[in-house]
Amino acid sequence: MEYHVLSPWGEKDNETRGLQPRVTDLNGKTIGMFYYFFEWQVAILREIERQLKEKYPTLKFSYYQYTVETSEIANDTTYRESFENWLKGVDTVISVYGNIPSPT
Repeated sequence: MEYHVLSPWGEKDNETRGLQPRVTDLNGKTIGMFYYFFEWQVAILREIERQLKEKYPTLKFSYYQYTVETSEIANDTTYRESFENWLKGVDTVISVYGNIPSPT
């Protein structure tokens, strides 16, 4: 009897690539500020906006809130079109994601 053993390690490309090319210069760009339903996320994005505006005064910002779990937006017929339209108007996106730990 003969066995042919396959390695569980697949061959892969070691180059890291984003979904879109990175923005090389922020001057004059519009930054999309994406968050979902936690209001504290807006405070974090506003602070990021404040600090970026100090360094790049010509930056513009556009906020988008999604009201449920972020991964669902691709299948959400209510929000998908407005989300895609929002994306067309920004050059890059900063997203805040996470939960506040519950007190123990």
